[in-house]
Amino acid sequence: MAELTVTRRVRVPAELAWSLLVDWSRQREWMVGTRVWVVRGDGASAGSQVVAFTGVGDVGFVDTMDITEWRPPLRCQVRHTGRLVRGTGVFQVRPGSQDNTCVVSWTELLDLPLGRLGELGWRLLRPALAAGVRLCLRRFEALAEAQAGNAR
Repeated sequence: MAELTVTRRVRVPAELAWSLLVDWSRQREWMVGTRVWVVRGDGASAGSQVVAFTGVGDVGFVDTMDITEWRPPLRCQVRHTGRLVRGTGVFQVRPGSQDNTCVVSWTELLDLPLGRLGELGWRLLRPALAAGVRLCLRRFEALAEAQAGNAR
Protein backbone atom coordinates (compact mmCIF):
# COMPACT_ATOMS: atom_id res chain seq x y z
CA MET A 1 0.00 0.00 0.00
CA ALA A 2 1.31 3.44 -0.93
CA GLU A 3 0.04 6.67 0.60
CA LEU A 4 0.09 10.22 -0.68
CA THR A 5 -1.60 13.16 1.05
CA VAL A 6 -1.50 16.77 -0.11
CA THR A 7 -3.17 19.54 1.89
CA ARG A 8 -3.87 23.16 0.97
CA ARG A 9 -5.47 26.09 2.79
CA VAL A 10 -8.10 27.76 0.62
CA ARG A 11 -9.66 31.15 1.28
CA VAL A 12 -13.28 30.13 0.75
CA PRO A 13 -15.94 28.73 3.08
CA ALA A 14 -15.79 24.95 3.56
CA GLU A 15 -19.23 24.51 1.98
CA LEU A 16 -18.08 26.17 -1.25
CA ALA A 17 -14.89 24.12 -1.37
CA TRP A 18 -16.90 20.95 -0.81
CA SER A 19 -19.43 21.70 -3.53
CA LEU A 20 -16.66 22.39 -6.05
CA LEU A 21 -14.56 19.35 -5.05
CA VAL A 22 -17.42 16.93 -5.66
CA ASP A 23 -18.87 18.62 -8.73
CA TRP A 24 -17.69 15.74 -10.92
CA SER A 25 -18.44 17.53 -14.20
CA ARG A 26 -16.19 20.46 -13.22
CA GLN A 27 -13.17 18.46 -12.06
CA ARG A 28 -11.54 18.90 -15.47
CA GLU A 29 -11.28 22.62 -14.63
CA TRP A 30 -8.76 21.96 -11.88
CA MET A 31 -7.70 18.31 -12.06
CA VAL A 32 -4.94 18.17 -14.66
CA GLY A 33 -5.62 15.78 -17.53
CA THR A 34 -8.81 14.37 -15.99
CA ARG A 35 -12.34 14.43 -17.27
CA VAL A 36 -15.30 12.63 -15.80
CA TRP A 37 -17.17 10.60 -18.40
CA VAL A 38 -20.00 9.01 -16.44
CA VAL A 39 -21.70 9.29 -13.06
CA ARG A 40 -24.02 6.45 -12.11
CA GLY A 41 -26.47 7.08 -9.31
CA ASP A 42 -26.85 10.59 -7.97
CA GLY A 43 -23.08 11.14 -7.59
CA ALA A 44 -23.78 12.46 -4.11
CA SER A 45 -24.10 9.34 -1.97
CA ALA A 46 -22.37 6.10 -1.10
CA GLY A 47 -23.03 3.55 -3.80
CA SER A 48 -22.77 6.00 -6.69
CA GLN A 49 -20.11 5.36 -9.31
CA VAL A 50 -17.82 7.74 -11.17
CA VAL A 51 -15.89 6.90 -14.34
CA ALA A 52 -13.11 9.29 -15.36
CA PHE A 53 -10.34 9.37 -17.95
CA THR A 54 -6.89 10.67 -17.00
CA GLY A 55 -4.33 11.36 -19.68
CA VAL A 56 -3.38 13.53 -22.61
CA GLY A 57 -5.40 13.20 -25.78
CA ASP A 58 -6.25 9.54 -26.21
CA VAL A 59 -3.27 8.30 -24.18
CA GLY A 60 -4.14 7.58 -20.57
CA PHE A 61 -6.30 5.34 -18.44
CA VAL A 62 -9.86 4.91 -17.27
CA ASP A 63 -10.36 5.32 -13.52
CA THR A 64 -13.52 3.69 -12.19
CA MET A 65 -14.56 4.63 -8.67
CA ASP A 66 -17.29 3.64 -6.24
CA ILE A 67 -18.24 6.26 -3.65
CA THR A 68 -17.91 4.45 -0.32
CA GLU A 69 -18.33 7.35 2.11
CA TRP A 70 -20.25 10.60 1.68
CA ARG A 71 -20.25 13.10 4.56
CA PRO A 72 -20.95 16.59 3.22
CA PRO A 73 -19.37 19.05 3.60
CA LEU A 74 -16.43 17.20 5.15
CA ARG A 75 -15.44 13.96 3.43
CA CYS A 76 -15.86 11.94 0.26
CA GLN A 77 -14.14 8.58 -0.05
CA VAL A 78 -13.97 6.48 -3.19
CA ARG A 79 -12.69 3.01 -3.96
CA HIS A 80 -10.68 2.93 -7.19
CA THR A 81 -11.70 -0.26 -9.00
CA GLY A 82 -9.97 0.14 -12.35
CA ARG A 83 -7.42 -2.09 -13.98
CA LEU A 84 -4.53 0.33 -13.42
CA VAL A 85 -5.50 2.32 -10.32
CA ARG A 86 -6.77 0.42 -7.28
CA GLY A 87 -7.14 1.57 -3.71
CA THR A 88 -8.83 4.41 -1.85
CA GLY A 89 -9.07 8.12 -2.59
CA VAL A 90 -10.29 10.72 -0.10
CA PHE A 91 -11.25 14.38 -0.38
CA GLN A 92 -11.52 16.03 3.01
CA VAL A 93 -12.52 19.61 3.90
CA ARG A 94 -11.97 21.11 7.35
CA PRO A 95 -13.18 24.59 8.28
CA GLY A 96 -10.21 26.90 8.81
CA SER A 97 -9.32 28.85 11.92
CA GLN A 98 -10.49 32.05 10.21
CA ASP A 99 -13.90 32.78 8.73
CA ASN A 100 -14.20 31.96 5.06
CA THR A 101 -11.19 29.66 4.97
CA CYS A 102 -10.84 25.91 4.92
CA VAL A 103 -8.23 23.20 4.55
CA VAL A 104 -8.61 20.80 1.64
CA SER A 105 -6.82 17.44 1.71
CA TRP A 106 -6.51 14.92 -1.09
CA THR A 107 -5.30 11.46 -0.04
CA GLU A 108 -4.60 8.41 -2.19
CA LEU A 109 -4.00 4.99 -0.60
CA LEU A 110 -2.99 2.87 -3.56
CA ASP A 111 -2.61 -0.88 -3.89
CA LEU A 112 0.72 -1.40 -5.59
CA PRO A 113 0.96 -4.19 -8.15
CA LEU A 114 4.03 -6.33 -8.88
CA GLY A 115 5.43 -6.70 -5.34
CA ARG A 116 8.91 -5.21 -4.91
CA LEU A 117 8.92 -3.92 -8.49
CA GLY A 118 5.74 -1.96 -7.71
CA GLU A 119 7.35 -0.55 -4.56
CA LEU A 120 10.38 0.58 -6.56
CA GLY A 121 8.13 2.12 -9.19
CA TRP A 122 6.23 3.98 -6.46
CA ARG A 123 9.48 5.44 -5.07
CA LEU A 124 10.33 6.70 -8.55
CA LEU A 125 6.85 8.00 -9.45
CA ARG A 126 5.76 9.41 -6.07
CA PRO A 127 7.55 12.79 -6.42
CA ALA A 128 5.94 13.40 -9.82
CA LEU A 129 2.51 12.33 -8.58
CA ALA A 130 2.86 14.57 -5.50
CA ALA A 131 3.83 17.52 -7.71
CA GLY A 132 0.82 16.82 -9.92
CA VAL A 133 -1.57 16.73 -6.97
CA ARG A 134 -0.07 19.96 -5.58
CA LEU A 135 -0.63 21.59 -8.99
CA CYS A 136 -4.22 20.35 -9.04
CA LEU A 137 -4.90 21.80 -5.59
CA ARG A 138 -3.35 25.15 -6.58
CA ARG A 139 -5.67 25.20 -9.59
CA PHE A 140 -8.56 24.20 -7.32
CA GLU A 141 -7.74 27.08 -4.97
CA ALA A 142 -7.70 29.59 -7.82
CA LEU A 143 -11.01 28.30 -9.19
CA ALA A 144 -12.69 28.27 -5.76
CA GLU A 145 -11.47 31.75 -4.89
CA ALA A 146 -12.60 33.10 -8.27
CA GLN A 147 -16.00 31.49 -7.75
CA ALA A 148 -16.25 32.99 -4.25
CA GLY A 149 -15.39 36.40 -5.69
CA ASN A 150 -18.10 36.03 -8.31
CA ALA A 151 -20.63 35.05 -5.66
CA ARG A 152 -20.00 38.18 -3.56
